[in-house]
Amino acid sequence: MPSTPRLTLSNALALGLMTFALFLGAGNLVFPPQVGQQAGTDVWPAALGFLTTGVGLPVLGIVAVAVSGGGLDRILSPLPRWAATLFGLAIYLSIGPMFAMPRTATVSWSMGAEPFFGQASSLDQTLYIIGFFSIAVTLSLMPGRLVDVVGKWITPLLIILLVILAGATVLFPQGPLGSVSPQWQDAPFAQGFQHGYMTMDMLASMVFGILIVNAIRSKGVTDTASLTRYTLLAGLVAGICLSGVYLPLTYMGATSHLVAPGAGSGELIPAYVNALFGPTGNVLLAAVITLACLTTAIGLLTACGEYFHGLMERVSYRTIVIILGVLGVVVALQGLSTLIQVSVPVLSALYPLAIVVILLSLVRPFLPHPGRMFNAALLLTLPAGLLDGLAAAHLLDAWPALSTFKEALPLAREQADWLMPALAGIGLGAILQFIPSPDRRTETA
Repeated sequence: MPSTPRLTLSNALALGLMTFALFLGAGNLVFPPQVGQQAGTDVWPAALGFLTTGVGLPVLGIVAVAVSGGGLDRILSPLPRWAATLFGLAIYLSIGPMFAMPRTATVSWSMGAEPFFGQASSLDQTLYIIGFFSIAVTLSLMPGRLVDVVGKWITPLLIILLVILAGATVLFPQGPLGSVSPQWQDAPFAQGFQHGYMTMDMLASMVFGILIVNAIRSKGVTDTASLTRYTLLAGLVAGICLSGVYLPLTYMGATSHLVAPGAGSGELIPAYVNALFGPTGNVLLAAVITLACLTTAIGLLTACGEYFHGLMERVSYRTIVIILGVLGVVVALQGLSTLIQVSVPVLSALYPLAIVVILLSLVRPFLPHPGRMFNAALLLTLPAGLLDGLAAAHLLDAWPALSTFKEALPLAREQADWLMPALAGIGLGAILQFIPSPDRRTETA
């Protein structure tokens, strides 16, 4: 009987580092310092909340892919086809051409390249973004080499640079912990939890999971048990590495009030790094930002290209990736602040649904009727998620009754008003598991 192929230690480590690099992109570097800056002396409960959605849930997303035995289509298979298609489109558009993918270029430009241009023009920015996506598209057209290019070459360099930056931040903080912002005083954990949405890593985990599985298969590992084991290993390595990045960056923000008072999304880290290292810091930061954003852009282009090619088989993968790259350029030129402002309402509505899907996917093998559980839970979670999205877009002021209803929901003050409806839906789905099907057949698992 032939032995089961195994990954070498170097390949297994490269797999985990590739996963870390795919997750570590624009939002992972921009938002942790903001959390620390707002939380001030409450930095650690806020950081814990951020780690919950920025690390814990993405790792669970990787696990959900392994448990479900496939990509996002397999995870969403208990839902009606139309609902699964709409949900899948919402996720891929969010992490793809609408928000996350263009953000990799805007952050790379504003935090990595723009400081070297002095008085940069709009033409400089346009040419840089075009060049950024040209490189990302080229590497995305070689998906079979993804683990080698990213995991063995780019990521180790990125980690070395991040260790230097994190070590300097912890050893030489540029000030004491700042004061707590008024809106963070009552619920720093909840605020950090919600800011973790902005990384979009939990949404990406359901997409990147299939890239990880395919990378493992390309090394000759095909049996389900080994695929699951190595996928879980990749998620754990990525989670540990992400935590090692987030905590120092959050501490950076909490101690930034003297060197970067009132700094915006793309200004805090450059100001702090310049205070730590002087002009040399600009070079270090440019390398970190560019490598992190480029690896994430490659992963997103590859994942979205495969997804949309599956929906439109007559259009080649190559053509779709090129189209996505062009769309990325167009949207990125709108600017980082605009992208963040538009994405917040969408993510506020989408994240509660995605959290429920991932958690249910973990227990799916034990459900006799998974479709009933998924449908009931999401049906009750959806209205609460939509209310969160409307509130984030400041549209509830036009409907005082809806605003009052939202504020009356349990855990509204903690910004988790979707949780009780979700739990009620899960409870209803659990009851429905005990009702036999009319034809006495179990739903597809």
